[in-house]
Amino acid sequence: MSAVNKEIKRITTHVLQKMKTDGERISMLTAYDFSMARIFDDAGIDILLVGDSASNVMAGHETTLPITLDQMIYHAASVVRAIKRSFVVVDLPFGSYQGNSKEALISTIRIMKETGAHGVKIEGGEEIIESVKRIISAGVPVMGHLGLTPQSIYKFGTYAVRATEDAEADKLIRDAMLLQEAGAFAIVLEKIPAQLGKKVSEALTIPTIGIGAGKYVDGQVLVMHDMLGINKEFKPRFLRRYLNLYDEILGATKNYISDVKAKDFPNDNEQY
Repeated sequence: MSAVNKEIKRITTHVLQKMKTDGERISMLTAYDFSMARIFDDAGIDILLVGDSASNVMAGHETTLPITLDQMIYHAASVVRAIKRSFVVVDLPFGSYQGNSKEALISTIRIMKETGAHGVKIEGGEEIIESVKRIISAGVPVMGHLGLTPQSIYKFGTYAVRATEDAEADKLIRDAMLLQEAGAFAIVLEKIPAQLGKKVSEALTIPTIGIGAGKYVDGQVLVMHDMLGINKEFKPRFLRRYLNLYDEILGATKNYISDVKAKDFPNDNEQY
């Protein structure tokens, strides 16, 4: 972390833009609850994403599609209560913006008023550009999301790397430029070739945040549960596990159970 950003009381879109200009990488993680968000904020994370990945990691659904706007608002409000410094972005969930730009704006206004978050993230390019413009015209920062867009998983039919063919790569670059022109403050690039991530990042003046998009983008994001090793099933190439919490928590729980069964907990010092 640079000395400059240690002095910053609050991360804003202006700060994030300056980080891109200065070549300082942006750190981003997902968060869904008060306790974890407080730890991440204390650690100095730049952006917290209240992801619709809550559908998978918090609720146990197979895809991100089932989570509702009300559920996203509950998670986002919990996260916002915890933070002092981080910039909080909330995913617009599937079905809350695809109908038309008016619906997208109504969903966004609910998120902003009921959570206190600082911006929203929306998946897609050209097809949702009217919604992006309408949300920004209401004064709300918008983060884009291109490449593998999990809300469209049934259209793709696979979680494989996106934009490996020229046509899809060209569309991705075009969509990124459209999002920038519409006023997006940053774009998440998910699971695309590293060289394409580099090309997009160099073409744009706004920051790019990668997840499986290589090392040439302006920042990185991981899902909290993956980074901390809370789950074991998900093992994509782009994931670096910084802890193995699954085994740590499993071991601690087994120790607790055996102490209870053996009448060892509580001991004399642990009672009144």
